[in-house]
Amino acid sequence: MSTAQDMKVLVLCGPESSGKSWLSGVIQARFGGMVVAEYVRHFIDQECRDTCYADIPTIARGQLAWEDSARAKAPPLLILDTHLLSNMLWSQALFGDCPPWLEQALLARHYHLHLLLSPQGVDWVADGQRSQPELSDRQRFFDDSLHWLQQHTQAYKIIEGNWPQRQLLALQTVATLIDSDTPPGFTEC
Repeated sequence: MSTAQDMKVLVLCGPESSGKSWLSGVIQARFGGMVVAEYVRHFIDQECRDTCYADIPTIARGQLAWEDSARAKAPPLLILDTHLLSNMLWSQALFGDCPPWLEQALLARHYHLHLLLSPQGVDWVADGQRSQPELSDRQRFFDDSLHWLQQHTQAYKIIEGNWPQRQLLALQTVATLIDSDTPPGFTEC
């Protein structure tokens, strides 16, 4: 195991059905490390119902607890299938509001790189929990994610194209992240 100081923290973010969970597994298979899954999926499976606004703090705290547990183990590469940005954007999209502490908690943590997955070039796939079959809705989620990353000067790389193109670009980007002390040049415009 590495120390927390040596650990690289990678986040996959963007709209549903863009390949975050799949790429998390591909990246782990290639580079090792630890994957933190999306807590809201666990929450919905446990509760067997749709979420409501009152669930947002519970879901966010669950995501943070999973992330903190993984950070404490200090793997060389920590791969987050999502983080609080998705919780914030979904809360706004579904309920028109978001507890302000979510953004504060998100900004209090350091992430080395965000892979922002585009909805363009891949088909939406229903899975019983996804709710944005319209490309325009997923594109808005992508645009909102991009805006937040830029506004808060977070390092990111846009991942787009078909599935093989996404895989190649993601693996190349992560290889560069692992080989560097800092990820300059990852922030795109």
